[in-house]
Amino acid sequence: MRIIPAIDIIDGKCVRLSKGDYSTQKTYNENPLEVAKAYEDHGIEYLHLVDLDGAKSKHIVNHKVLETIATKTNLNIDFGGGLKSDDDLRIAFESGAKQITGGSIAVKDPDTFTSWIEHYGAEKIILGADVKGEYIATDGWLETSDQSLFDFLAHYQTKGIQHTICTDISKDGMLQGPSFDLYQKILSETEVKLIASGGISQFDELPRLAEMGCEGTIIGKAIYENRISLKQLEQFIFSNH
Repeated sequence: MRIIPAIDIIDGKCVRLSKGDYSTQKTYNENPLEVAKAYEDHGIEYLHLVDLDGAKSKHIVNHKVLETIATKTNLNIDFGGGLKSDDDLRIAFESGAKQITGGSIAVKDPDTFTSWIEHYGAEKIILGADVKGEYIATDGWLETSDQSLFDFLAHYQTKGIQHTICTDISKDGMLQGPSFDLYQKILSETEVKLIASGGISQFDELPRLAEMGCEGTIIGKAIYENRISLKQLEQFIFSNH
């Protein structure tokens, strides 16, 4: 299972929100590159970089941060947050993203999202499935759609999608543990490579997610709040290589 730390960016700084609410913003580091380098120093190879300014303004904003981390580390970065147009995508890939994550766009403009899968290949496009209950939420989670998670996943599997990041909004940033039951259901009912996200709060949740069959897990606040140490992650990665 891939360990994928998250860096969420507002105004070029590393922040975390609770349940996607911008009023809960807490700044952890003024320098995202410093954070990314610390991850790399502990054997981490992947990074989930989220442009929260982009998510709010509905177009890419923090591509300079992406470019800096991509050029000054060897991390494989997947980038998301407000990618709405072909131009946004071009900028993200030109700035060094290895993959992009599309969430709201996959709900609201499926034709564009499907064209990205066709143009760039399924390996480069991750489906972002943000859920409340079992329904898809959009726009930095400000809105819940009437689309069921399982219909949504099934539809995009027919379009070639392989990787999906599933975030249970009720858990995100709350440090109360992930949605094991939801992930179990996804893994038993679909063929997607599932990246678990939201609520990871302690180290022993990671082997459990790995045993269930998650392809990756995204860890955010638990690292910043020292609930999970980089040393523990390093040992986990080393023992699984």
